Amino acid sequence: MTLPDHGKVNCSRCFSTEKPVFDQSQSGCDKWRLTNNPLSWGAAEPEVIVLGFSKGPMQAGYLATTPHNEIAFRGGRTQLAKILHHVGLISEACPQEVSRLIEDPHGRFHFASLVRCTVEQFEAKTGSWIGTGGGMLDKFATSETGKKAIGNCVSEHLACLPAVTRLVVMLGMGSLGNYIRACRTAFARHRPGTWRDINEVSYTDGDIVVVHVEHFKSQGALLPNWLSGELHPRGRLGLAARDAVRMSRIGWLHNA
Repeated sequence: MTLPDHGKVNCSRCFSTEKPVFDQSQSGCDKWRLTNNPLSWGAAEPEVIVLGFSKGPMQAGYLATTPHNEIAFRGGRTQLAKILHHVGLISEACPQEVSRLIEDPHGRFHFASLVRCTVEQFEAKTGSWIGTGGGMLDKFATSETGKKAIGNCVSEHLACLPAVTRLVVMLGMGSLGNYIRACRTAFARHRPGTWRDINEVSYTDGDIVVVHVEHFKSQGALLPNWLSGELHPRGRLGLAARDAVRMSRIGWLHNA
């Protein structure tokens, strides 16, 4: 029971062929499509798993020209460092520390995306496929293509985890918590157990804690407000995430 090793991931669950061509084979429907390019960073037997939603344009658009260790959370490691520090997983809000963890195949952390292949939606106005946009997490998670893809990824990569794994950090909450509910449903369906809510941003089966945090690419004041503690209503979600991390007994705060 290990996670995929640091590097390319051999997975064809969402594709009709057993041997999809990396970064070329695609599947989906007229509104959503997946491009087969699953990747992993960090340890295969981690204490903590950190998952984005999917590869955005800053990652997917540079796979052929960018070294593997530079792809994960490309253009957003400063924000990710602030998030991980806020919930007590790293001692400083330092992007260099995030880079070190991403590059370490024998460390405490595993990095990837929930949907390990690239997700794109069709933009009718421009007639083009885009990997970002307002409400994308909510829309994909509630679509038939999205439910299947998320279910496949949870079943393949998160249903059976190493015994040492205690915490899964999910980047993104969705509008009014819709992404949280969709992910909780997928975990409960594909990782059988007795699941219960810890608070409005986290849930557990008694073996792992899953906690949702602000997305590292959130626009405007969303991330600063989430980081603000008691200074803004959104800050309570950040504090709730910190409480859930503490409950998992993972993090530098517990060893300080």
